[in-house]
This record gives sequence, structure tokens and C-alpha cells, in this order.
Amino acid sequence: MKRFFVALSVFLVSGSAFAELQNVQVGGQIRIRGRFWSSTFENNLRNPRTVHMPANFLPGRSIGPYGVASQMSWDSHSNDQKYVEQNAKLRVTADYTDNVSAVIEVDWSGRWGNDFRSDYVTGTDGRGGAASDVQLLQSYIQTRETFGLPLQVRIGRQQIVLGDGWLVGDSQGIMDISFDGIRLTYDNKTFAVDGWAAKLAEGGTAEQDGDVDFYGIAATCRAVPKNEFTAYWLLVRDARALRDTQLVWFGEWFENLLGLDDYDVTQLHTVGARAAGTIASADYKVELAYQFGNADRAGSLFKPFTYGDPRASYDAWAGDIEVGYTFDIAWKPRVFAGGAYFDGEDQRDLSFLEWLSPFDRPKASLSFNRLFSSKTYLFVFDQDRNTSNFHDIRAGVSVKPTDSVKVSLAAHKLAANAAFDMPWNVLIGRYRVPLLPAWSFLTTPCGKDIGYVAELNVDYQYSKDLSFKLTWEHLFADRDLNAGNFLYRNGFEFGGLDAGDVASRRHERMRRLRRSAFQPKSHGRLVDRFTAGSA
Repeated sequence: MKRFFVALSVFLVSGSAFAELQNVQVGGQIRIRGRFWSSTFENNLRNPRTVHMPANFLPGRSIGPYGVASQMSWDSHSNDQKYVEQNAKLRVTADYTDNVSAVIEVDWSGRWGNDFRSDYVTGTDGRGGAASDVQLLQSYIQTRETFGLPLQVRIGRQQIVLGDGWLVGDSQGIMDISFDGIRLTYDNKTFAVDGWAAKLAEGGTAEQDGDVDFYGIAATCRAVPKNEFTAYWLLVRDARALRDTQLVWFGEWFENLLGLDDYDVTQLHTVGARAAGTIASADYKVELAYQFGNADRAGSLFKPFTYGDPRASYDAWAGDIEVGYTFDIAWKPRVFAGGAYFDGEDQRDLSFLEWLSPFDRPKASLSFNRLFSSKTYLFVFDQDRNTSNFHDIRAGVSVKPTDSVKVSLAAHKLAANAAFDMPWNVLIGRYRVPLLPAWSFLTTPCGKDIGYVAELNVDYQYSKDLSFKLTWEHLFADRDLNAGNFLYRNGFEFGGLDAGDVASRRHERMRRLRRSAFQPKSHGRLVDRFTAGSA
């Protein structure tokens, strides 16, 4: 923290040489959340994933980077997981003349007990872990009314939110994320255009072109009161070099002849549209997106033997829709229904001819990439916000017994979109035993159903600046989860039950309690105190 205040002092002094300092705002936020899962995660420290099918039982098949192993168990053989996590922010905003301002914001995220600085056995005290030190979340200079236009320019590290964060958001659970780059926003209130160029990874001089960049542009129309319509284009460009082998000239020539180990620059394009608003007592939100482009970085992860897939490409759809209606009576009940869809691809099976041919090439399985999403569909199922190759159908009702309390209850139906083909096998106890493992073209498709989820949320706005939230979810797992499918990490990682368990008896609960405080005020010359605020 000492370094932060030194840097802040230098920043304020140097800024005053170029413009007159008018106002300084100091504020922040604290979020505390207790989390509990029962019978969900595989918590064996030596083997954090349950292996459903060993790799040597899948010869020649392009499975991907994690194998057929699941960190999710959803069964009584797994331990419960519980912890308390906390996030703290400190933000300083300096306003200058000529519509110039600057922001510095630091944050810390961690779990209770990870950084305790004393060993009670020996009495030895020490520093906390470096991985959870205070980090620079935002640091940018901003100009408004640039060139006499309704144009805002931000240069530096900053948070970016597109819509409600469905694909580009500012948080990853209790932690927040930010981007290093330049952002221009033209906004005349009825129409806005937002564009940015951000650097995700810098390759330096190791390669002529070895960076990862993120570009985006979004146009929003607000001509209809209480309604908003947005169209956008996003591009992630990954130019880092990829190699499967490092051979002498003859070997490289032979690889080129066969089209092996020949990866191009990855270019993940996402085009989409979003509409949200209210019409009388009804409200709606719909967002659709399509992805295309070269996917060589992802293709390189599918190596049944030596080489990955240099011909991989993105071709996936996704969407989310919800409509609701609020009755103008006591407790303001709102009924709603909606759904989400994330396209999936599973090409991990082999035909007989592919199995027989020594020249068969690997095939990548690419589901919709959720990019930098802040949207968690269910903590029991999508706690890391990267689940893909699934669809969710939901319906529910919410009420407000008082002005400060909101209660909502929802039911969800979950299922996979593209099924994984397991080798022929039989169940012996908790284990799947392949019948003819060498004949990997003999497969049987897994079922797609995941199950039903009951969800309860209770929000209590204790004051303007302090709120509490309780979330409970229960997964009624379907028997198809005994086999499982590739769902997590954008469809790269497997998820399923232990093979011998009866899914109908399995359940998962998650409770979340969040207490938030410290949100900056937007007025005053120098705010020298913190005020509580909703997260």
C-alpha cells in the first residue's frame, strides 16, 4: 500500500503541472461472500479430477487438453467445499479543468485464512503470499467533450462492460478484471458508438508478431424510451507462434508437404446484437451472437499423437432471452421465463476408416467461446462462467414483500447440446471398463440430460450503501450425468458423475452470503471517509 500512496502523490503533483486540480474523490468497496457446495467437486489433492476413461483406452482420438476427467463429481464420494472470500477496492478520481480526469483503483481478492502470517506451532511470523498482494485494477486518463464533440477518450488500464456483461464484463466472480488499451465512446444520448483496442499479451522481441490483442466496436440506439438496441463486433487476435515439433530441414519439408505443424494466426470474430427494455409492465432482454474465424490456437490442443489440428475454425451460435411481467399489486410479483443456448461441437469419435488410416488427421471440437463473461447462470453448474455446449430453460417468480427485500424462486432445465461418444464399456462397481479399447471406433453416445435445478435468491437492501444476499441452489441430477459430456472451459473439459453412482440420489447445494460496503460518492471536493455501498 505504501507504493500505491507514493505513486498517487506523484500522480497528483505531476498532474497539477498541466491542468488545475478541481476535485478529488476517494472511495472504495468491500465484498464478503461465504460459499458452500455439498457433494460437487472432486477434492482429492493428489488427483483433483476423477478419470472417467484413461487415455490409453482412447487410441487415436482427439480428446483435448484435459482428457476424459472431471473436476465435478456431484456425488457422495466427494468432499464438501466451503470458504469465505473477500474483495476490497480503493479508488481515487482526480478531476481537472478542460474535462480531463484521471483514475487510479487498486484491489485485493483472497480467501479467509490463505494469508495468515503466523505459524501457531512454532510461533514464526512472516509475510503473506505474493500471489494475493494488492493489484492495480484501473489506471487511466479520461477526456470528455473531446474536440468539442460528445466524445469520451480513455487511455490506460480500464474495465469494459458490453451490455450486461454476457460476453465482455468487469468481474470474474468476486474478482474484477480490466483491460490495457484505448477506448473511444461517442454518445449523444440517443445514439452511442463505443470502440476499443486492448493488449491482452505482449510478446516483446521474441517474435516479430507475437501478441494477443482484443478489439471491439458496439453501436447502441436509445431512440425508443426505456429501450436499448445494440449491435457489436469483437475480435481476439492471437499471433503467438505454435509448434508441435522442431525438426531438421528435411523433417520440416515433409511436414509442410503433409500440411502438418502449420498453424496460422488465431482470429476469433464474434458478431452479435442485443435488445433490452420495458413495454408498459412487461420487460425483455434478448442477445444473440455468432462466432467464426481461424482457431489454430485451440486446434493445437487436440493431439491424439504428435500433431494438433491446424485447420480448426470457429463456427458457433449462442443466445440468451428472458421476458417478464410485473403485476401492479401488493408485493409487485414478477413472473419470468427465458433460456440460454451455447452451441457445442464434439468430433472426438472415429469412424472405422479414420481408425484404419495411418494418415488420418486430428479434429478439434470447438464450442462457443464465452470470452470474458461476467454472467453466471447457476453457481451449482456454471460457477466459473465458462460452461458451454449446453442449454438452459428457466422460469420463475419474484416478489418484494417490502421496499428493501426481494425474493425470487426459479426452476431450470439443463442439457448438453453435443454428446460425447464413450468407448464400448461395462460398469463394474464405480468404474467403467472398456470392452475393446484398441478398437476405439466402437463407441456409444452419452446421454445429454444434465438435470433440473431449483434456485432461491433473497436480497436485503439494509441501507442505501449496504446489502445482503442469500442464494441456494439444488441440482436434481439426471442419470445421463453418469456418463457426462464436455461442458467446462468453453467445452474443453469433461463433466460427469462417478460411473457407479445413482444420479437420482445426488444433489448439490450452494449458499452464498455477500456483504458489501465502501462505494465512492460522486460529489464533494475531497471525500475523506468511506461510505457503505451495494456490490
